[in-house]
Amino acid sequence: MQPRTLIPLLAGALFTSALAFPTAARTGAENDVVKVDANLPAYSKVAGVSGNLNSIGSDTLNNCMTLWAEGFRSQYPAVRIQVEGKGSSTAPPALIAGTAQIGPMSREMKATEIDDFEGEFGYKPTAIRVAIDALALYVHKDDPIEKLTLAQADALFGKQRKQGAATAALTWGDVGVTGEWAAVPVSLYGRNSASGTYGFFKEHVLKNGDYKDTVKEQPGSASVVLGVTEDRGAVGYSGIGYRTSGVRPVPIAKDATTEPSGVGAAEVYGGKYPLTRFLYVYVNKAPEKPLHPLVKEFLTYVLSQPGQLGTLKDGYFPLPQNIAAKELARIQ
Repeated sequence: MQPRTLIPLLAGALFTSALAFPTAARTGAENDVVKVDANLPAYSKVAGVSGNLNSIGSDTLNNCMTLWAEGFRSQYPAVRIQVEGKGSSTAPPALIAGTAQIGPMSREMKATEIDDFEGEFGYKPTAIRVAIDALALYVHKDDPIEKLTLAQADALFGKQRKQGAATAALTWGDVGVTGEWAAVPVSLYGRNSASGTYGFFKEHVLKNGDYKDTVKEQPGSASVVLGVTEDRGAVGYSGIGYRTSGVRPVPIAKDATTEPSGVGAAEVYGGKYPLTRFLYVYVNKAPEKPLHPLVKEFLTYVLSQPGQLGTLKDGYFPLPQNIAAKELARIQ
């Protein structure tokens, strides 16, 4: 699976079927309409579901997990669900220790994390795709910059500039802005190393280079967006679900010869936006054994129409039916 290049067939899967489902729509900043796929299954309550469910992991998915938990508890009021979102790196150890049954992550597990899990249980963890995100480079709403290439983003945030930029970008003029903004120093906001978003950006933008020492590391996605909102010369990276009216996501191009792409539905589902990624929930499922009933039902809800409506409500892109069906099969 390559999260940075979502399968272009997603576009057809969503836009041919979801147009008949107008009650679950969101109009984005690009004036496109995002809808929940009408072919996703409805959720049907089952008997015998009870107990406590703990989720530890991604801050990016924190609000989504809360919305899913609220929707699930409306079906099962006796179920208790606790959600802790301090970063994707906290999910694998929580699953290994058994302090969480659900491990949300905004990136795929690293090989070392999978090895640690397998060393404890003798099998690999199970990854379930639960939503689609467009990792955005946010600037202040008044910043006039029209686009950035990945190399320019690397020149802004990275020490080694592994994407090929000749010099570091220190002012907005260094990435093509003219006029009074050209001399404005760039202020950088990012996540801390526990964050899956930190790791994803490091891999896909910095090509695993080092971040500049001047990046202001924030404990959560909302803090990144707030920092950019209050700092006129700022740029920061965060999931699209944290977009506010005080910031603007900059269109991104893979390179100088490629047309930039915004974070509209057609660009994201079609695989054009270069920082598109899946968001995951990891669980402990032994081979040839059923998943714990409470965990299975929760994930079944997440992958249903009402669950993906929560995804939409939180500002992320819901899964099309063909992807959700594959994930449902993995938890049977």
